[in-house]
Amino acid sequence: MGLGLLGRGIGVTKFLAECGADLIVTDFKTAEQLAPSIAKLKNLKTFKLINWHLGEHRLEDFKNRDLIIKAAGVPLDSIFIAEARKNNIPIEMDASLFAKFAMPAGIKIIGITGTRGKTTTTFLTAEILRAAFGDKKVHLGGNVRGIATLPLLKKVKPGDFVVMELDSWQLQGFGDSKISPSISIFTNLMVDHQNYYANDMDRYFSDKANIFVNQQEDDSLICGKDVLTLIRKKHSSFAKRAIVPDINVVSKNWKIKLLGEHNRQNIAYAVTVARVLDIKESVIKKVVENYAGVPGRLEFIREIGGVKYYNDTTATTPDGVMAALEALKKYRGKIILLGGGADKELVYDKYAKEVKKSVKALALFKGGATEKILGELKIKNVKLKEEVRTKDFSVIVVDSMPDAFAWAKSQAKHGDIVLLSPGAASFGVFKNEYDRGDQFVGLVKKIRYNFDIR
Repeated sequence: MGLGLLGRGIGVTKFLAECGADLIVTDFKTAEQLAPSIAKLKNLKTFKLINWHLGEHRLEDFKNRDLIIKAAGVPLDSIFIAEARKNNIPIEMDASLFAKFAMPAGIKIIGITGTRGKTTTTFLTAEILRAAFGDKKVHLGGNVRGIATLPLLKKVKPGDFVVMELDSWQLQGFGDSKISPSISIFTNLMVDHQNYYANDMDRYFSDKANIFVNQQEDDSLICGKDVLTLIRKKHSSFAKRAIVPDINVVSKNWKIKLLGEHNRQNIAYAVTVARVLDIKESVIKKVVENYAGVPGRLEFIREIGGVKYYNDTTATTPDGVMAALEALKKYRGKIILLGGGADKELVYDKYAKEVKKSVKALALFKGGATEKILGELKIKNVKLKEEVRTKDFSVIVVDSMPDAFAWAKSQAKHGDIVLLSPGAASFGVFKNEYDRGDQFVGLVKKIRYNFDIR
């Protein structure tokens, strides 16, 4: 249920088809919209045996099946999932179904969740483990672009590690299966996805908490201070054994490439995992110092004409943007920010105050979040593609990356920063957040050197 365009649905479909499953693939997107994903499956010997029900879900498909595997983001009130449950059909998800088979077979799963920081923590943790145990024994899974977790069953062996980034949706599957990773990291909990959770932060936390609520006594839980406060209130029995790493677990003498205090905290989580696994300090230090980050997370693309370009497309909340602006605070007043977009029922009052302090120009992608941002900035009657000047900065609302980028480039002078850090969802203008970032990076790489650097 949900083939999608990011690759995980492709991997799951391929795996099931190769296993000989009597398979229905259903998605609200049409065959035309899903053409890139379908094309990647056409070389399967069993391709013609797959039943494609696209552009809709059919209630009858959720009655006479042995198993439903749902993609992340299926609505909480889905009538189709309700129909499957009514018919006593097991509901599984890619990552949790993998874990159900892998953990009893001796595979050690390290799960990372949180509103912010989970991707950086996941990739750095995997890098440290690879340096310590070898590439073949360490695998990535969960919410990683282009990777389906279930097919890892073909690769993993007893004693291997699987480092999994787990969002709240994937953790619904862990909750349904009543399992949790043996090492769990819960970085933080900030307001996000409230369009999905109907402004119910307790439900959001409940899904996230599945990363630890079914742990065994000898398992490890690592979390942030704010998360520990919530655990004490709602799951007090886990609070006593929780490890809360301070950023000072990372020596100030280490030459770290990642910008910002938030990344120092992410490093602290990864270092704590490594120490739980008794990895040598020399190995940890070497990997941390060489680690340059993950694409789309305050990623430095290039400098040209004295202007630096950063891709922070995965900052889909106001908190994410504020963290980026704090990391770049020495450039205050020299930042051209590309942001805004679709609303996730988030609040932008603190964001607006930080933007006023930090940016010289603001390009916003049209959408509900942009309307909120303009409201908080007290800017009215902004027409599409029409520049508005305030006493603090210039603003424009656009409906495409080329328009946003061309305007941002026109505002930039030597010593400035052009930062894509949206603080909102991508839908309506882009296919997804990765498409948004890819378009930005593509335009940056096409810039030719301009000797007029003003």
